[in-house]
Amino acid sequence: MRNQLRRDWLRASGLLVGSILTATTCASAADRKKGKEEDEDVSPAEDLMREHGVLKRVLLIYREVINRIDSKRDFPPEVVQGSAKLIRAFVEDYHEKLEEDYLFPRFRKANRLVDLVEVLNEQHQKGRILTDRTMQLATASARKDAGQASNLRNALYQFVRMYEPHEAREDTVLFPAFHKIVSEHEWDALGEEFEKKENQIFHGDGFEKNVEAVANLEKQLGIYDLSQFTPQV
Repeated sequence: MRNQLRRDWLRASGLLVGSILTATTCASAADRKKGKEEDEDVSPAEDLMREHGVLKRVLLIYREVINRIDSKRDFPPEVVQGSAKLIRAFVEDYHEKLEEDYLFPRFRKANRLVDLVEVLNEQHQKGRILTDRTMQLATASARKDAGQASNLRNALYQFVRMYEPHEAREDTVLFPAFHKIVSEHEWDALGEEFEKKENQIFHGDGFEKNVEAVANLEKQLGIYDLSQFTPQV
């Protein structure tokens, strides 16, 4: 009887230990998963850089339209109009406002890269003028009026010429330096603030929505297929 009781006690103890180990393992896995999800949160600099990817794709659209005007080929003005509206809503009124409201003042306060910040800020203002001009010129009559097409081409060219080095300088100089002039707490808080503003303005994930929008514009223009850019060498 004593041996039987001992065996029963050992069996029960083993089951209890096993249950505890299983629960501990599940909890650890959940913690790892939670930590991984937290690690995947987009930082302020990464958020701004990936938004530059949307801008780059619009610049490709602009370049294609420039090439078509130069070679006297037809182009859809509604695609240019849609691209300019995307630039206005996503780049100028949202992305650049984040830079102007949250980044530029902190660089000025820290007395870091102030000359670069002033040039970038001036280019934002000039970009808005060019976007206004593009929206005024991107009409059906531009397909037949050589003068209007030429003016549209010049507005697109000036925009592309300015923004290619503009975004490159931000990605390689301004954004990497930004992390060095704010505390970790402020860095995390800014990431949350950027996400909050994006949700408010675009009623959800503005990045995903605008990636989809620029893809649709590329398809209308016939430049969505990435393989067409591969050189025949």
